[in-house]
Amino acid sequence: MGAAGTAVELDADGRAVRLSSPDKVYFPEKGYTKRDVAEYFLSVGAGITRALRDRPTTLQRFVDGVDGDFFYQKRAPKNLPDWIPTARITFPSGRPADEICPTELAAVLWAANLGTLTFHPWPVRSADTDHPDELRIDLDPQPGTDYADAVGAAHELRAVLDDHGLRGWPKTSGGRGIHVFVPIEPRWTFTEVRRAAIAAGRELERRMPDRVTTAWWKEERGERIFVDFNQTARDRTIASAYSVRPHPHAPVSAPLRWDEIDDAEPRDFDIRTMPKRYAEVGDVHADMDGHAFRLDGLLELADRDERERGLGDMPYPPEYPKMPGEPKRVQPSRARHDEDGAA
Repeated sequence: MGAAGTAVELDADGRAVRLSSPDKVYFPEKGYTKRDVAEYFLSVGAGITRALRDRPTTLQRFVDGVDGDFFYQKRAPKNLPDWIPTARITFPSGRPADEICPTELAAVLWAANLGTLTFHPWPVRSADTDHPDELRIDLDPQPGTDYADAVGAAHELRAVLDDHGLRGWPKTSGGRGIHVFVPIEPRWTFTEVRRAAIAAGRELERRMPDRVTTAWWKEERGERIFVDFNQTARDRTIASAYSVRPHPHAPVSAPLRWDEIDDAEPRDFDIRTMPKRYAEVGDVHADMDGHAFRLDGLLELADRDERERGLGDMPYPPEYPKMPGEPKRVQPSRARHDEDGAA
């Protein structure tokens, strides 16, 4: 028997999934193995399947554990079992790709066998990959801020959403941040959904100017919570609920109720503790799929920002093609330097 152990078969809702090298250590600090990760996913099976169901999903693979190199697998592997469907997505460049679309727990275990810890689902379903059915808002603590600062921003974001006819479901990022997902009708494009996210971020920034920023350039953010609006751009994804994050203590992205976020400690949710919580309270985001909100309110706010405040589009990530109406992608200090040099 090799150091990583003989392959085993795990039962995922009636489908057998082979796990090779189950004793291979993925988290050296804790000694957690590939099998520990797979059994964690089994313990939250209905929850992670709900978070991924019918969504084109990028796999973040750590073949040699969290201390080794990792890569993002966007295209479905050649050895994909015929029972795992795919969906065709289009990158910002216009190139297409077929990504796996989990529809059952066995697909999660199959991916875990490949070293997948974090699942990055698109905010679309396989039936319509050009119209998101989730608005995702990423509250990202900048240096000098922490989870408690993200909590304060999240509460005010909840009020912003409520004022515009929306309801969000919060979760820990698995690090210091908070993600808020809003189920929406799949009738708006990626560009329109991003515009809605920018509008929500700017309104939050107006309400908490010393604590929240939408500044794309890091040099302008300060010690504030950054609303990462570009996480809503096409082909940008956010770790799913119940994903394992690549930190030494094996934390997970934990779905929470709004009345839990103040007392929650992100480090308390890991592959050892989450199964117990899940057994007690289940998937606290299970009702998300029963809702689909409209973005009209936020899009009207975006129009008002542009008309009355002169606030138009924001820069896209550097790998994107230049977008219509997008401002220059030059960081402010460099732009000032160039202007000074030209004077």
